[in-house]
Amino acid sequence: MDGPYMRIEDTGVVIPLREEVTTIGRGNAADVHLSDPSVSRLHAEIVRRGPYLYVSDLGLSRNGTRVNGRLVARRLLEDGDVLSFGAARCRVGGVPREDFTAEVELRRSSAPELTRRELDVLTSLCRPALSDEAFVAPATAREIAGDLVVTEAAVKQHLLRLYQKFRIPEGANRRVRLANEVVALGLVRPLPPTGRPEPPPPALSGRVRGSPAAGPAVPAPRPGTAEPRAPRDLDR
Repeated sequence: MDGPYMRIEDTGVVIPLREEVTTIGRGNAADVHLSDPSVSRLHAEIVRRGPYLYVSDLGLSRNGTRVNGRLVARRLLEDGDVLSFGAARCRVGGVPREDFTAEVELRRSSAPELTRRELDVLTSLCRPALSDEAFVAPATAREIAGDLVVTEAAVKQHLLRLYQKFRIPEGANRRVRLANEVVALGLVRPLPPTGRPEPPPPALSGRVRGSPAAGPAVPAPRPGTAEPRAPRDLDR
């Protein structure tokens, strides 16, 4: 078969990967239908950009996506890689091999594997730094917690693990150094949170960077209404 393809191991079905997005899931509308109950209705997608392929877990499954046995959020694929969507296994082929220079290989090997939640934290961390505004610092742990609707303590635990994964030593501007490394490796592409309005620009928000945020007064719930939900823990 000419061009990249994916082979479903338990059935032997070979599916060509087109010049666009191929969705994988248990739902009937998925491009690649996998009937295994461990697969979500919309589990992951494979994106083809010219001769290159990458797999992206959509974060809708409890069982995640693995490449060669390692849990990933997003990963560039090579010829012969084995993908696991829950318990269902597939193998990609027809991906052209390239001879990389030592410098490129060193950069590729320096990027650690990330879980979906770690990628969420990094995306939120880097979003301000990749905005159109100049000299904007990466998000704080409190801002990340508000963005992801989780506890600040959970965010700090994930940041500690990320510092270790990216070998960011202790010291000043640790978040900035982590964000710079992530951006340099091209691991995230921050986007506005789905379904949430964009925050107002600093000139309109009445906040000064570095000063405590005075949030708006929250009215007491009326009788018969539900209490607002507390931030959930990121690891749950």
